[in-house]
Amino acid sequence: QVQLVESGGGSVQAGVSLRLSCAASDDSYRTDCMGWFRQGLGKVRDGVALIDGLDDTEYSDAVKARFTISRDNAKNTLYLQMNSLKPEDTAMYYCVADKGDCDGKVTVPGWYRHIELWGQGTLVTVSS
Repeated sequence: QVQLVESGGGSVQAGVSLRLSCAASDDSYRTDCMGWFRQGLGKVRDGVALIDGLDDTEYSDAVKARFTISRDNAKNTLYLQMNSLKPEDTAMYYCVADKGDCDGKVTVPGWYRHIELWGQGTLVTVSS
């Protein structure tokens, strides 16, 4: 069973940057859709960013132009560079992997229920 392990979360002030990492235990999903979801306290789980096997990316409107998703297949690692963080970015961030293309799913409501693989999450707290 492939495992996803996130790291890089923390407590920061608004306006700064953080980079999250997600290490996969093998390369099973190197040509598939991987990405990040987040869930704030009392909120639904939302898509943040996805990247497919051709490095095509998609973002939610809330993070577009501030966050960048990337992957290093040689290291089986997924990244999320988060710039200009805001208090509303406070959430548990989860790394995900799903076979196939991303196909615009980052904003599809409820798609998270069908995702094959999740990491355990890393907490990001942004204070004003």
